[in-house]
Amino acid sequence: MSDAAADPASGDGDLGDDLGDDDLDDDLGNRVVGAVPRDVLAYVARELVDDPESVVVELDGRGRRVDLRLSVAPGDMGRVIGRRGRTAQAIRTVVRAAGAREGVEASVDIVD
Repeated sequence: MSDAAADPASGDGDLGDDLGDDDLDDDLGNRVVGAVPRDVLAYVARELVDDPESVVVELDGRGRRVDLRLSVAPGDMGRVIGRRGRTAQAIRTVVRAAGAREGVEASVDIVD
């Protein structure tokens, strides 16, 4: 291995060496804002219900705020809401955390 290949400052190394993490975070490119919390919500809901084909997640994004609407089959509504709303609250917490990781504020509404 030559000294030029070992020295990242020489410019002969990988092109990704010149980009810092901040450069990647600021440029969203073609990514859909809110895609991570939407996908997390869809996954969790499909795992909870008896009819995963009926799960529909709609995304309404405004800037860094994302509103998600979850629809499931009428027979699965109780499974998604849970006793005293505990399952629904847990879903909201997990989706909010997924949104925070992406840098968006995510909220979940369960609609019938």
